[in-house]
Amino acid sequence: MCGIFAILGSRQDADQIRKRALILSRKQRHRGPDWSGIEVCQYVDNKTGSQLVDVLAHERLSIVDPVQGAQPLVDKDGKVILTVNGEIYNHRSLRKEFNDNCFSTSSDCEPIIELFKKYGTSFIDRLDGVFGFVIAQPGVKYCAARDAIGIFPLYYGHHKDGSMWFASEMKTLIDDCGEVFEFPPGHYWTPESNFQCWYKPSWLGDHIPRNKLDLGVLRESLEAAVVKRLMCDVPFGVLLSGGLDSSLIASIVCRHSEKRVEDDLRTNAWYPRVHTFSVGLKGSPDLKAASQVAHFLGTAHHEFHFTIQEGIDALHDVIYHIESYDVTTVRASTPMFLMSRKIKSFGFKMVLSGEGSDEIFGGYLYFHKAPNSEEFHRETVRKIKLLSRYDCLRANMATSGWGVEARVPFLDKIFLDLVMNIDPQEKMIQDRPEGRLEKWILRKAFDDPENPYLPSTILWRQKEQFSDGVGYGWIDALREYANKQISDTDFAQADQRFPFNTPTTKEAYLYRRIFTLNFPDPLAAKLIPGGPSIACSTAIAVEWDKKWKEQADPSGRAISGIHHGSYPK
Repeated sequence: MCGIFAILGSRQDADQIRKRALILSRKQRHRGPDWSGIEVCQYVDNKTGSQLVDVLAHERLSIVDPVQGAQPLVDKDGKVILTVNGEIYNHRSLRKEFNDNCFSTSSDCEPIIELFKKYGTSFIDRLDGVFGFVIAQPGVKYCAARDAIGIFPLYYGHHKDGSMWFASEMKTLIDDCGEVFEFPPGHYWTPESNFQCWYKPSWLGDHIPRNKLDLGVLRESLEAAVVKRLMCDVPFGVLLSGGLDSSLIASIVCRHSEKRVEDDLRTNAWYPRVHTFSVGLKGSPDLKAASQVAHFLGTAHHEFHFTIQEGIDALHDVIYHIESYDVTTVRASTPMFLMSRKIKSFGFKMVLSGEGSDEIFGGYLYFHKAPNSEEFHRETVRKIKLLSRYDCLRANMATSGWGVEARVPFLDKIFLDLVMNIDPQEKMIQDRPEGRLEKWILRKAFDDPENPYLPSTILWRQKEQFSDGVGYGWIDALREYANKQISDTDFAQADQRFPFNTPTTKEAYLYRRIFTLNFPDPLAAKLIPGGPSIACSTAIAVEWDKKWKEQADPSGRAISGIHHGSYPK
């Protein structure tokens, strides 16, 4: 988790644009409080003869190679410059392709330079990890790219002088570029080809996969995804809500934490004791379940409480950091933002989290009403395509506000392709011996009575959305607070004040008003998707049940009467 900032082809004075870049990059220093770096290069454009300037800046959160891994990284010839927000888990195997003399650091991102020099843009699909980067050989060739799903944020904009600007957060670009765009996940950019897609799995299109389910392979693949994310030279922990997804991640981490497991390095781990973190209102469902899991696994568990007033007080800061007014995102980001501050106070920089599971397995409660397996699959694809604007954005921005990086094993590219190519009929929520529960194949894959990963009460616990699980009073209090803050008169004129994505509730109006205070340019609001939702569904899935149109609310409590039991008797 770092912050990148780049200006390519500026016609402004080099000293002035350097000063401006430093000011703007500083706005995202919370992402990388450990060090700042900047490289400025002047050159003459061969086509026009104009004097141009490239600026690449970086705000660093040091997790791998804290001593030497500062950025921007420059090759030994001093010709190629890289600024990257990323974690490249297969960097050791990539390094083997080149002479050791090519590298100056142990940074997992440095191989990108040599790959770019050798292959141009064709190497990107070889990167096993998450990233948003800009690489430049000033005046010669350039490339910017983002990971397959958009786990790490990246934005771009055009300056009036013709230069191209990139950054990890929208707030650094909006004042200078006017309209800012999300860099499309799974794409790369060059001046010659503009935006091109590099991630093209068949399941992401119209193809309905029909691969046979293998529970053993499913379990092994998730374990491998977790293990590779233990690549870390600083203290790390696990976010533990007490739900199925985070609990499985914590369990797998505990099984592998005693060794450094990065590729061929099998030495003792620097930080073998696993620390887990949970947050909620006192007495919340998540806190109770998380405590049970932590006790079962034997972790050093840290339980954080927040009050409703503390959550409300944090709303302005939360919306500033997450750069969104989406209701579910704000609800869930607030406790995560508060927890991240506590985590950083313990000295931790990296945590593993369970985001993505509900999207790829169809784990949200509304999936119980999927009309058939084909539509079930199409909805999971729609949800995955929106991850960069919802759950991935929340997990990244809420934690990075305090200089903490969240890693998400469920969205590992290899594991993702495995799960999304399974016949969706296997993922359909249907009657099973264990009950009619979502994510049955995931639960069953880790149901090992001889060497249990989790207590059965957790393994077969029904879905709780994070904003619900931290305490049902949280959402109720937000609605009540919004009703007091937003007058009937103001709400009646919502379509006039906010013609784009017009708020349909007073709670949504409140978040939109706070967002506008932070980002007054109307173009900033266009980055946020909208539309009706039931329990986190897409707008298309709302059509699955006629009743949902009248009661659409992103909370999981909008759907009731789903379960016949939470776990086997």
